Amino acid sequence: MTLPAGRAAAGRDAEERAAAYLASRGMAVLERNFRTKAGEIDLVARDGEEVVFVEVRSRAGAGFGGAAASVDRAKRARIARAARRWLAARRWEGPCRFDVVALEAGRLEHIPAAFEAGS
Repeated sequence: MTLPAGRAAAGRDAEERAAAYLASRGMAVLERNFRTKAGEIDLVARDGEEVVFVEVRSRAGAGFGGAAASVDRAKRARIARAARRWLAARRWEGPCRFDVVALEAGRLEHIPAAFEAGS
């Protein structure tokens, strides 16, 4: 799916802000926009010994539940499928988690361990 130019730029900006925020917290961004037929992962980072799959969501306001709430069950399932592909391709057997970075009306919220692969 191709996004309109304005939305695509806003998405890139949100991912850039999220990556800078995570780096400022000592996390190393390993990969951006990992795509597979199973789904996409916005950012893959390393937090100590843990690989972190990060979904970045941006909203102008809190309507419809806000940015964090927009990571629904179907989206979580796609992220988890893509993460399994990433882990298998790199033969990673260490710990991992799923975080959400929500940007809403200019405010950034980092939600570590926001969901589990089966949720």
